Formats: sequence, structure tokens, C-alpha cells
Amino acid sequence: MMKKPFLFILCFLSAVSLAFAWGSWGHQHINHAAVFALPDTLRRFFYNHIDYITEEAVGPDIRKYTINDRAEFPRHYINLEVFGIRHMDSLSSDQQELKSQFPDSIIQKAGILPWYILQMEDKLTRSFQSGRKSEILFLAADLAHYIGDANMPLHTSVNHDGQFTNQKGIHAFFEGQLPELFGKQYNLYTGDAIYIPDLKKETWSMIQLSFDKADTLLAVERKLRESFQNDRIYRLDSAGKSLKNKFNDPVHSYEYARQYHQQLNGMVERQIRNAIREVANYWYTAWINAGKPDLSSLDPESLTKKNELDLRKDIQLWKQGKVNGFKSEDEFPQ
Repeated sequence: MMKKPFLFILCFLSAVSLAFAWGSWGHQHINHAAVFALPDTLRRFFYNHIDYITEEAVGPDIRKYTINDRAEFPRHYINLEVFGIRHMDSLSSDQQELKSQFPDSIIQKAGILPWYILQMEDKLTRSFQSGRKSEILFLAADLAHYIGDANMPLHTSVNHDGQFTNQKGIHAFFEGQLPELFGKQYNLYTGDAIYIPDLKKETWSMIQLSFDKADTLLAVERKLRESFQNDRIYRLDSAGKSLKNKFNDPVHSYEYARQYHQQLNGMVERQIRNAIREVANYWYTAWINAGKPDLSSLDPESLTKKNELDLRKDIQLWKQGKVNGFKSEDEFPQ
């Protein structure tokens, strides 16, 4: 049924490279803010460990780039065009069925993000059931990272860094530099978490919504580029060359970034807020499916009481769209 697109696939295999993720700012704000969308009994437990949940938001990227765990790479993206499709409904949620349609080499090149989200959700549910605190926290933080990736449009397209449209560097620009520059303006309030009755449907829809935005964010930047001279697009170093950050990503000028951010009409903020909402919903759903276990005994009562006042203050701040109590590491010079 899905075996015909191999000529298309082969054209892309040599060009498909490894996608990055939301920067530290994005992932850490997503994980941190999602804690406040949870119902009170679940929120108290997560708030006791909010520093871990926030810091561990970048754990999968550390495994990917620092430890160089090769198995980690395909978990962070899905390139729909490599499968020869533009709609998620064409893909089965059953990985065994998928393997009957495509060789493993193609699946690994295309990425396994949606299937890995479902696997992590199942593992988190079982950890809730068993009451293993360390596993719950580790899996919840990791799951949130992949859900964050699913809400970054360029994690769903083969043209993930604009490499086919002469826009190389747009990936880090969109997901890293823009949130660092303008994220303080974002409203991170999402309302309360809700139960997801059909996890496969929700995951597939989340990927599709992101994929449908990829062409738009690329097109907006291409059009903007036409109105800027090259020496005004990027920040320049003392030698007059394009400034790079520590990851060798080009640093765009503030004016170029401001106009791009403005012309995206809130897309970056919406995608981050969507990620926060989805993370809370997936955590909540795993807990419900585990039978709503009582987590209060996993922490000393004194810790929960000690955090009570700060929790109330932080909930009120979150309802105003803001979070505090941590600082993400800047990946771009300000």
C-alpha cells in the first residue's frame, strides 16, 4: 500500500541530516510551565521536583550531542516527505505494520518521533502504576522533550534547515534565537490539562499541525530576505564575517530577527504554548490511565508543605502567562 515512493526517498537520503531541537529556552520553559497546568494532586508532586523537570528538559539533546548516542537521533523528528507523503493519516501507529511497508533504513532516516512519543507515554503510565518516583520524573521530562520537538514545524519536514531552499541556519534561528530574543513577551498560560481519549489520533494531529506550518515559516523568511541586503541579515564579527554562536549557527541581526518574528504573526509563541498544553495533557493522561495513583507518599510531607506558598505564588504568575525561578542558558549572544 505504501511501497511506491522509494525513488522519491532515494533522492533525499543523502541530503537528510540530523535535526536539532528547540533550544534550551524553549524546552525548559515548556517543561516548567506544563507543571502548572496539572490538577492539584499531580501538580504538587511535580512542583516538588520542578527544578529537575526543567533542567532535564534538555537531557535527550545531551545524549544526542554530548554523549553521541546514535540511537537518540531519529527519536527527535519525522520527515514526512521521506515516506512520500504529506499527511500523517497515511502512516500506521503500529511499528510492525510500518516495518512491513518500509525497510528499517528508511524508517530511521525518516525518523520515529510520533511512535517514540507513544512508547514513552506507555512507559510513563506503567511507572505511575508502579509508583517508581525516579522513573516517573525521568520519563515525564524526556517525554516532554519529544512533545516539544513535535510542535517545532521543522522537525516534521525534510527541509528541516532550509537546506533545499538556500535558507541554511533557519532551524536554529526559528527555535533558538527568536525565543531567546522575544520569549519574555510570550503568554505561556494554557488553562488546565485535559484527558486525551485517543493518544494515536492526538499524536498524529499534533505532527500534522506542525508539518502544515513548515512551508509557511520558510516562505516568510524567503520573502523577508528579498528586502534585506546580505550585510544586514546577519550580525558581523570584528573581521566583518557573519557571527556564529558556539554551535556554529549564524546569528541574525536584531532588526532582521524582529521583522521575521513579527511577520510570523505569533507562530513561535503559539507553537511553544501548544507544546506546553500537550505536555500537560500527556502527563495527565498517563496518570489517569495508570488509575490515578496517590503520589503524595513519594515525597516527605514536609517538602510538600515547604513548597506550598511558593506553589501558590507561581500558579498566580503562570495564570498571568509568566514563569520564573530558573534561567535558561543563552545559546545566542544578545
